[in-house]
Amino acid sequence: MRWLVTGANGLLGRDTVAELTRRGEQVTGLDRAALDVTRPDAVHRAVRDHRPDLVVNCAGWTAVDAAETHEPDALRVNGDGPRHLAEACAAHDARLLHVSTDYVFGDRARRTPYPEDHPPAPRSAYGRTKLAGERAVLDTLPGTSAVVRTAWLYGVHGRSFVRTMLERAEGDGVVEVVDDQRGQPTWSADVADRLADLGPLIGPHAHGVFHATAAGEATWYELAREVFRHVGADLERVRPVTSAAFPRPAPRPAYCVLGHGRWREAGLERPRDWRTALHAALPLIREETRGVPE
Repeated sequence: MRWLVTGANGLLGRDTVAELTRRGEQVTGLDRAALDVTRPDAVHRAVRDHRPDLVVNCAGWTAVDAAETHEPDALRVNGDGPRHLAEACAAHDARLLHVSTDYVFGDRARRTPYPEDHPPAPRSAYGRTKLAGERAVLDTLPGTSAVVRTAWLYGVHGRSFVRTMLERAEGDGVVEVVDDQRGQPTWSADVADRLADLGPLIGPHAHGVFHATAAGEATWYELAREVFRHVGADLERVRPVTSAAFPRPAPRPAYCVLGHGRWREAGLERPRDWRTALHAALPLIREETRGVPE
């Protein structure tokens, strides 16, 4: 099976290319320099020339706060880009996996996980642009695509909250962390594994929306303490604060935990708990942090 991965130099893109390569798949990874998804001619040419059976779209505008003042620019990447990919896949008989986000939800009062079919209601520009991309993909390829939502990503490569907490744990002083936002810390390698599992199943019996986040839930404060605990740092240095202590242009969901019901429908196991994944990832992140200067 031939795979084409866009956004291949990003956090999730790198892990996806690595996972597919590990499985012996024929995979081509294209970063932004090689493929700008906002250019329909370039997208059609790439799909035509590489002839993939499956395209995984990891490209996206991820600057959540900047999207508030640059929404048209974010929309070109997060909305138009997926549409161009879906149209190219339709023209060249390829299937599409499109990565999206928990920011498509924004119910302030919710306290139970969002099922995959819950109506989206984004509160931020970033969420609106990602929802536009979801709809473009599902409308263009209703039976041969999947939208895979994830959240709170961290990984071995690049910056993330987990990596920052590792660095702070090895220093000193008090670390204030938000304790009134709940979500699912998710290792990018686990999402890559999910994409690799799901891709070959896409068709009449496996399409639509899936949630690829870790099981369980935590606040940023609880996640920070778990990182400190793992490396033996003083937990008392981590202090809880409210979101008001760190005002941001884009509103953050207070509760954005995603349900995983559709994995069982596809014959796949539900995701593992976030703590289990974190404990597996941390030694690798520490090794990369120490081995590659920033």
